[in-house]
Amino acid sequence: MRTAVVVGTGLIGTSAALALTGRGLTVHLEDADPDAARTAASLGAGTTEPADGPVDLAIIAVPPALVGKVLADCQRRGLARWYTDVASVKDGPRAEIAALGCDTVHYIGSHPMAGRERSGPLAARADLFEGRPWVLTPTPDTDTETLNAVLELVALCGAMPIVMDAAAHDRAVALVSHAPQLLSSLVAARLEHADETAIRLSGQGVRDVTRIAASNPGMWVDILSANAGAVADILEEVAADLGDTVTALRALQTAEEGERRAGAAGIAAVMRRGNTGQARIPGKHGAPPTRYETVAVVLGDQPGELGRLFGEVGAAGVNIEDVAIEHSTGQQVGFVQLSVAPAAVKPLTAALRASGWSVRD
Repeated sequence: MRTAVVVGTGLIGTSAALALTGRGLTVHLEDADPDAARTAASLGAGTTEPADGPVDLAIIAVPPALVGKVLADCQRRGLARWYTDVASVKDGPRAEIAALGCDTVHYIGSHPMAGRERSGPLAARADLFEGRPWVLTPTPDTDTETLNAVLELVALCGAMPIVMDAAAHDRAVALVSHAPQLLSSLVAARLEHADETAIRLSGQGVRDVTRIAASNPGMWVDILSANAGAVADILEEVAADLGDTVTALRALQTAEEGERRAGAAGIAAVMRRGNTGQARIPGKHGAPPTRYETVAVVLGDQPGELGRLFGEVGAAGVNIEDVAIEHSTGQQVGFVQLSVAPAAVKPLTAALRASGWSVRD
């Protein structure tokens, strides 16, 4: 594959274009908003000049409700040899594509499982898809050349291909992406009118839970409208668990010892279920979950401190598996939480303390 066109230069489309141009492909950019296409081009994602003839692959990066219409238009114009879309919902667009009579031999639906809280071309990154799953949902008549072309796209973007049925994909993303987005927004909504004193107590826990609540509402209305039923099913299950949890918490307030024990058992049960579910989330690069331990280091708010810390960790021969930074309220310091292999905790702690770092026990 040497040429491509990206139709829709938002976060996903521009990120794909950046990845492809970085690999030497010629990428043409189209968008209903010419300013968005020009912005993407200015970032090095490609050119807004139309191609002289059909390109190898057209990547349709528009909201789910528009996929069928845009695919039909692209095929009518003979824009490419092969076509894919990258919408986050697959079953509804597939039905519309069939209803519009589109060519499904040279088309395959796809969905890169990557994103950010920010949207638009300025939020795009060439490495957005590195190591991330990229779902492919072929139709029964998708031919081998089309499948291979999109597999090449996935490889060029550094992602991992996974073939799924379209309906199964939509149920899966309802569980691991769409419902969590709404739950994050619901938690963050509790903060809207909270007392300022309470807000100042916010720590890393609430930041973690509400991070994706900063996402673009308009974009999510488009996504959730296309997968509303599956998401509603998940939230109904959450609502049942939430009702049981409220009942258990109320029981903890009663004077009757048996009710308090039942309430404590209910809270412990939901926490244990959460432990079990969290432990199933894949580790790095899709590997089986791995247990890491945290080394918390006090970090001053001066330029170069984080780089100096990473250098010390490297000198100690320890690999950082993950990192989080928690800022201390009212103080010009923060706590860097380094996730490392359990066997590395003691030697790393000793090495950092010997170098003058303050490590929390």
